[in-house]
Amino acid sequence: MVLGSEGAVYSQSLTKKQQSTETLTSPLLPTLPFDLIPEILSRLPVKFLLQFRCVCKSWNSLISDHKFANKHLRISTTTLVHTLTNSSDLPCKSILKSYPLDSIYTDVTISHITQHITQLEFPSNDSVNFIGSCNGILCLADFKIGLIRLWNPSIRKFKESPPLEKPQTFSQTMMYGFGHDPNTDHYKVVVILRARDSSGNLFHKNVDKPDVKVHTLGTNFWRSIQELPYDSLRFQQAGKSVSGTINWVVSKYLCRKSPCFIVSLNLRTESYQEVLLPDFGVVDTYSLHLGVLRNCLCMVSGDDVWVMTEYANIESWTKLFTISYMRDPSTYCVFIKAIHTFEDGQVLLKFSGDVKKLIIYNSRNGTSKPIEFENTSEVCVESLISPCL
Repeated sequence: MVLGSEGAVYSQSLTKKQQSTETLTSPLLPTLPFDLIPEILSRLPVKFLLQFRCVCKSWNSLISDHKFANKHLRISTTTLVHTLTNSSDLPCKSILKSYPLDSIYTDVTISHITQHITQLEFPSNDSVNFIGSCNGILCLADFKIGLIRLWNPSIRKFKESPPLEKPQTFSQTMMYGFGHDPNTDHYKVVVILRARDSSGNLFHKNVDKPDVKVHTLGTNFWRSIQELPYDSLRFQQAGKSVSGTINWVVSKYLCRKSPCFIVSLNLRTESYQEVLLPDFGVVDTYSLHLGVLRNCLCMVSGDDVWVMTEYANIESWTKLFTISYMRDPSTYCVFIKAIHTFEDGQVLLKFSGDVKKLIIYNSRNGTSKPIEFENTSEVCVESLISPCL
């Protein structure tokens, strides 16, 4: 077996005596070449790796290493779905549950899922929401008190950001996002605020400059960066992270038929660019929803699902399929969000409106199966990445 150079990197965490003999002994594996350790361990689920940290000091050091966590992330195939609910009991608290995505795909109903990965509880009020997720880290925000929480439920580690200082005038959270810059390996939270007066009215557009705040994990402060170069109104609050960028759908006018486009923030340069949408003609902007499928930007327009196979290349927009799901005519203002695609072509879709539900949709034959599941959900890969950088 020929190993890459990564094994040598991890071998630095072993003792000189182990490196000289080029073996590692443990109660489980009497003799094993040390270069083989990261190759084997990086292919295991997180729950086993957390247990294996107790095998010996060198294994603990290896599994706890950020470089190993990145290696494990590149290989990880386990996807989790996370749900967030707010209790009505006093004191108020939020409950975060994590399940294997395959379980809701196989068992269809939540009642059949007998074992969830983990459940976490923390004090909060009813304004806690998902900002997004990236590489196994969930980003949750409580904008009433200006607090951001970053969780990795798989390893039970969390980090609270420093308080978000708002302008002296009353301000509204306009857009937000959470993403990763692969060039610098930095994780960043972005919040865009728009100032209002004491009556809650927006200032005049020449005075109203959205304040763009960035928090980089590993620091203890928020920074202001370049203002948005577009005189645009909010359309979709939650930004989508892909290819080292965070992306929002915006519209310049409060009109259902006004043209929309994507504002993209490059997390490395912290600069903006405009990305055009697919050429699907005049549509109801309220039917548009930006998402991510298989690490590519995805756009749902009405019943059509499009994907940008090459980031920022508008020629690469491709229509995957049209949803033939029969809607209930009694419902109003139904929005469709594509959450995840499975290897066999089936897609997890979220329907919002008067009736909220999740379905597994088969894009090949147009059939669907409803899923009894909490409405607020986020899907991301299982990882060892710690938010406590």
